[in-house]
Amino acid sequence: MNTGFTILLIIAVYFGLLFLISYLAGRKGSDNDAFFLGNKKSPWYVVAFGMIGSSISGVSFVSVPGMVRGQDMTYMQMVLGFCLGYIIIAYVLLPLYYRLNLTTIYGYLEKRFGSFSYKTGASFFILSKTIGAGARLFLVIFILHRLVFADWGIPFYLVALGTILLIWLYTFRSGIKSIIWTDTLQTCCLLLALIFITVQVISKLDLNFTEAIQAVRDNSHSRIFNFEWSSTQNFFKQFLSGVLIAIVMNGLDQDMMQKSLSIKKLKDAKKNLITFGFIYIPVNLLFLALGILLLIFASQFQIALPDRSDEILPALATNYLGLPVLIFFSIGIIAAAFSSADSALTSITTTICVDLFDIKKEKALKAVSIRRRIHIIMSVVFFLVVILINYWGQDGILNTIYKIASYTYGPLLGLFFFGLFTKLKPQDKFVPIVCILPPFLCFGVEVLLKSQFEYAVGNEILLLNGLLTGLGLWLVSVKTNR
Repeated sequence: MNTGFTILLIIAVYFGLLFLISYLAGRKGSDNDAFFLGNKKSPWYVVAFGMIGSSISGVSFVSVPGMVRGQDMTYMQMVLGFCLGYIIIAYVLLPLYYRLNLTTIYGYLEKRFGSFSYKTGASFFILSKTIGAGARLFLVIFILHRLVFADWGIPFYLVALGTILLIWLYTFRSGIKSIIWTDTLQTCCLLLALIFITVQVISKLDLNFTEAIQAVRDNSHSRIFNFEWSSTQNFFKQFLSGVLIAIVMNGLDQDMMQKSLSIKKLKDAKKNLITFGFIYIPVNLLFLALGILLLIFASQFQIALPDRSDEILPALATNYLGLPVLIFFSIGIIAAAFSSADSALTSITTTICVDLFDIKKEKALKAVSIRRRIHIIMSVVFFLVVILINYWGQDGILNTIYKIASYTYGPLLGLFFFGLFTKLKPQDKFVPIVCILPPFLCFGVEVLLKSQFEYAVGNEILLLNGLLTGLGLWLVSVKTNR
């Protein structure tokens, strides 16, 4: 069978399973309560397992093995920071969200500061998530187009349109209630694909499991820790960035918290987050080990690798590792991509409906109608973001996503921590201005440090961004009792 048709058949079967799960999950409830919080009936262990797929995404599936060539295994420094960040979320932020009985986490900002702060926080999330999810989705659509549809003369924009339409179809009825279960399927597919590809590469190298571990350990790219201060991969920069990125991209992110809030009890939600955090470490370690094995494979068989790190795994899977690897690679990136894109679309729809339009005040039928229209509009926006990224082009998508997060999530970090750890109340009408200025100031600082001191700023700019936001909030604050 032709490779393209094989992959197309995999996509058809895969989406058939997603639609079946979506139908079974949504047949007993497709109202807004099911869409937003899954009727508060999600099992914590199912949520924890499904969140692995949402966090890894298609970008990580492709980018993490490829980044070994330029950064060794130093990404693990950030992953260790992620783990500490998840613990902080579980014991600092989750109790707050449950105590306030929130549908979206930005409701806290309204209770603490006021309406302008509330809308500002929600708007920054919508901006951040739309760009980040669009970038993740772009890479997978780009690869599928290269593997299958380009040879058939189908343009990129049609592949993007069809992909987003399929995501909309299985999420529009019951949102998070469906996603909790579709994420479970997608995480299973992703992990099976990762393990199978790794085993196949080891087999191609004619190594046993012990020899493969030794080969990875002895390779020059196996370095995890970097203490060179001027490097963007410095341990302290990476670890602190990991902690902060985990907090802002999970704890201050409606997408990830919406899944935790769909769990009935706080203690179970904590179990979900801690379990997910610790599982995340070995999964990423295996991705990086696979990256080293791919470099060994390319060197052994004298294969010229692509210049773009994001294309190393796709190139080898397509041309050198055989049809079984190509099939599992396709399954892996499809699973990883859609497990993050579908939940992002749902969480953005939820935030717009609840935080910007306050549809809870509307009658039930009208509220559902508004939610469905917003869901369609955001699907169109996703399509436009993917098309724009394809037009501009981008290498190293994962690093780009983290850099964007450092700028767009910084004001959220400042808002939440100012609210949690001070007794001051900023004048609400000035908060939008206070939150808009720090990203521009941080960009100026980054350019200055690079030009004057040759200091390469990494994701630690997120901390500066949050601190500047906090300083601005302090300057426009009046003392009050919390």
